[in-house]
Amino acid sequence: MRRRPQEPVGDPEGLFDMADLMDAAGTNGTREDRPFRDGPEAGRLLRVTEIHAEPAAAASWRGRQIIARFPGARLVETDSHWRIPHLHGNEGNVERWVRIKSETLVLGERSSLTVRPNGRSADWIAPGLSNGCAMACAYCYVPRRKGYANPITVFTNVDRVLGALGRHIAATGPKREPNQCDERAWVYDIGENGDCSVDDLISDNTADLVHAFRRWPTAKASFATKLVNPDLLRLDPQGRTRIRFSLMPPDDSRLLDIRTSPVPARLAAAADFLDAGYEVHFNLSPVVIRPGWREAWDDLLRMMDDVLPPRVKEQAAAEIIMLTHNEDLHGVNLGWHPRAEEVLWQPDLQQAKRSENGALNVRYRNTVKREAVETLRRVIESRAPWLRVRYAF
Repeated sequence: MRRRPQEPVGDPEGLFDMADLMDAAGTNGTREDRPFRDGPEAGRLLRVTEIHAEPAAAASWRGRQIIARFPGARLVETDSHWRIPHLHGNEGNVERWVRIKSETLVLGERSSLTVRPNGRSADWIAPGLSNGCAMACAYCYVPRRKGYANPITVFTNVDRVLGALGRHIAATGPKREPNQCDERAWVYDIGENGDCSVDDLISDNTADLVHAFRRWPTAKASFATKLVNPDLLRLDPQGRTRIRFSLMPPDDSRLLDIRTSPVPARLAAAADFLDAGYEVHFNLSPVVIRPGWREAWDDLLRMMDDVLPPRVKEQAAAEIIMLTHNEDLHGVNLGWHPRAEEVLWQPDLQQAKRSENGALNVRYRNTVKREAVETLRRVIESRAPWLRVRYAF
């Protein structure tokens, strides 16, 4: 008999059963025949009742596929996926923050096909095929621009995005010198403003990206995720896609990682994804400074050392990402999840800093951040010396 863990981690709504997730991912030696996207866990995460669609997006092949996937949803035409009055900028939506993520979907066409340089997690930021997420992590930076609602927007002009990527990869040519992103391949982050594992519950956009990178030998796709989606095991990435499982101590995850897969399930899935042809890295993200934070990370790294098999450790690398917060998001969170702000909003430790996109955010003060990163590096060296840190930010 399957037994639910006594303390579900990172899942206060009870969306994910730990045993079901591990079975579906193959970690208990079994594999569900039914796609995960058609199963109960995915159904609880996404219960789409309303689809707002630009006309061209609704008429596209991908748009028709998505609309057919949710036959009971009401279809509403919109001129722009960025300007839906009762969603964006409507302060009354704060109380429905999570419900909107679950029940509302937006379809649009991506207009900007620019590939931007990065140099941190990846060499380049690809034009993504989504914006927003059905999960509701309290620290997420994506909703800052939308205001009071952050449902998933799916971009349906996949061919144009893939064409832009192919042209950029061809023009860039082979990587001549190794860097922190990768020794041999140019790394393209394909999920900057969404979670590709969640996107796969809606359409084949993620599959199309993974398959495309198989034919680009000088490039590699990369995306971070907090959802264990066993359907991705079937995509055969042939080493050309890096999946980065985002991790934080279970107590932090229970408070901040709303509607995500439990942290132990993310760790348990790592070997399956490696065996399926992915490169598997980890994001230690975000690092939140609160009483007992060092001990909590010590416990998590000890867990990683205990449960990850040698073949995962041999190729693993990590990114350390300190918390970045935002005053507008702070206000939103106070309306639906004020307990999170008890650890996220700490003016005594934080300073204002303008981001690359012009937003005014708050980050830990330079000395606080520097000391925290060094502390975490020492914990890694002590508990998981096999874990190479690619960069800290």
